[in-house]
This record gives sequence, structure tokens and C-alpha cells, in this order.
Amino acid sequence: MVVTLGYWDIRGLAHAIRLLLEYTETPYQERQYRPGPGPPQLPYLIDGPTKLTQSNAILRYIARKHNLCGETEEEKQRVDVLENQLMDLRMNFARLCYSPDFEKLKPAYLEQLPKKLQELSRFLGSRPWFAGQKITFVDFLAYDVLDQHRMFVPECPELKGNLAQFLQRFEALDKVSAYMRSGRFMKTPIFWRTAQWCN
Repeated sequence: MVVTLGYWDIRGLAHAIRLLLEYTETPYQERQYRPGPGPPQLPYLIDGPTKLTQSNAILRYIARKHNLCGETEEEKQRVDVLENQLMDLRMNFARLCYSPDFEKLKPAYLEQLPKKLQELSRFLGSRPWFAGQKITFVDFLAYDVLDQHRMFVPECPELKGNLAQFLQRFEALDKVSAYMRSGRFMKTPIFWRTAQWCN
């Protein structure tokens, strides 16, 4: 059964979902929408009788099918904490990029970014993946958010060290690297045409 992922024709909130679908070898088709009157809620996922919206709910749904939500109580707690922390970072970044005052607000954003990245670096520590020894769906979210920041501030010292190793480790996963080499892969645009960066 092929699942359907519906989203705008940008990277946006669907990037982690696409990566997870590829990684889990889930057969899927995409329905991409251009700006204009689209469906009320994007992204959406249709899997037989199941119809889901909300990007993290979709990620969790796919992850539960493949046991990628953490196994121990500690791992599950780490997944929950990181999921919310990453969404805060993602939403703050999107707000900056869509703001007409982008140039004015950018210095303040860059000033507080190192602290946020240091927190993620400490949270990861010497683990291979954010929840522990095994990959979970939050690693797909973390990859997306960190990769966007790596594009935004290529020389960011906080994106060296263990976070850089995490990004490399993720990109080296067989299914992920195959997807990244394929014609289906969308690195940009991240945002809609109204954004001030990567539109």
C-alpha cells in the first residue's frame, strides 16, 4: 500500500517526513501544492483509512510502525524533550526568515544561536543518536533543523564537533545517502517565496 504525503512544493516541514519515509523504505507518493488555495492542513499523510495532519504527528505515526520512538523510558523522555526543543528552534528560525525585518532581527538571532546549539551538543554528548544508541524519529527532525542552520551560518563553530559528526553520520545512512543522490531529493527552497532567506 502506497502512502500519500501532501505538502507545498518546498522543503519546509516535510523534509524530515520524506527522509523518514525513505529510511524506512515506505512506498509513498507525493502530492505537491503550489502557493494559492491548497488544502487547509499541510502536511498531510494518507495511509489507507488513516488520514493525519501535523508534521510531528505524521513523523511519530511512521516511527511507531518501525519502532523508532525510543525503547526504554529514558529514551522516550529524551525523544519527547528534544522534539519540543527542536520545534521551538525551528519556529523561531522560520519567524526570522519570514519577517520583513529580517536584516534588523538577524544579529539578535545569531547572538542567541550559539547557546541553543551548545545545549543540543550537550544533550547529544558522546551518543551516536540523540536518544541513545539507536536512531529515533527525532534524529530526522534534528538533522533537518541543524542542516538548515549549517546552510544559514556555514562557519558556525557550534556546528563543528559532535553536531557535525551527527550530521555526517546521518547523511552516511544507506537509505538517506541514496535518497540524497536521487532526483527526488529537495534541499532547497526551504521556505515559501515570501521568506527573506532560502525562498
